Amino acid sequence: MKKETLQKRVQIANAIMYYIYTHIETNIDMEELSGDLNISKFHMHRIFKDIFGKNIYESIKSIRLQKASNLLLTNKYSTINDIAGICGYSSQSSFLRVFKERFGMTPKEWKRGGYKKFSQHIIEQYQKAKKSTAKFDHLEPTIVKMPLIQSYYIRHSGYNAQISSAWQKLQTWIFSNDVLECRQIALFHDNPTITPLQECQYVACIAVDKGVKIKSDRLPKFNISDGIYARFDLEGEQGDMLKFIQWVYHEWLPKSEYETTTKPPYVIYKKNNYLSEDGMFDISFYLSIKF
Repeated sequence: MKKETLQKRVQIANAIMYYIYTHIETNIDMEELSGDLNISKFHMHRIFKDIFGKNIYESIKSIRLQKASNLLLTNKYSTINDIAGICGYSSQSSFLRVFKERFGMTPKEWKRGGYKKFSQHIIEQYQKAKKSTAKFDHLEPTIVKMPLIQSYYIRHSGYNAQISSAWQKLQTWIFSNDVLECRQIALFHDNPTITPLQECQYVACIAVDKGVKIKSDRLPKFNISDGIYARFDLEGEQGDMLKFIQWVYHEWLPKSEYETTTKPPYVIYKKNNYLSEDGMFDISFYLSIKF
């Protein structure tokens, strides 16, 4: 396979994944999606499976359940039926069935504390997070209105040490395009504290100032959603990040009177642990909220 052909296939697969994440609350129309991409449905499904190792329908199911599991904890004024609808399920009975298949418990059992055991099992699979002693109760967020951010990106499958290779490639792209100033951003399409780490989609992004000319068309672009966010500023090391995300969703949000949305959270790095010699980070973490 030629390099250009592989690059194009990756771009198509990423476009499909982006569409799924941004339309997860709707009845995703495969005919419309393939038409937008100007390819056949068969070819669209084949490319996605080749690049991501699973079919489109499996991905949609996984993403909807991951979103629902978060909303069940944070949206205390929404009923289970409301959340099923928000996440694209046409009936509560189908939602209950697939939720129990995925998490081994009903949504009601999940809300009553089952999520803690499930999440802790995932945390313990990641040794750096398991060893983390970081505490976050002292953190108070700033509520901010963020603009839409256009970014170039590389998608990485899995929450693991290999994320650093994505950032090294982006660093090479920055140097090759003579970009003097940019923002390094990580988009968390999946909550890694309730999604098996190997299934998480981590998106490493570079946002450049308007008017900066980019010579290379190697990287695809997408928009990080605008909206109202709770911004948390913190420093730490790699293992602290999972513990922090767990605290935000399982401790801070349920007590905050805010609800989250289906927009993914993201991080803007002041210091990127995947590129720093000491493995430390300095970040602002943005969580989409509503009141």
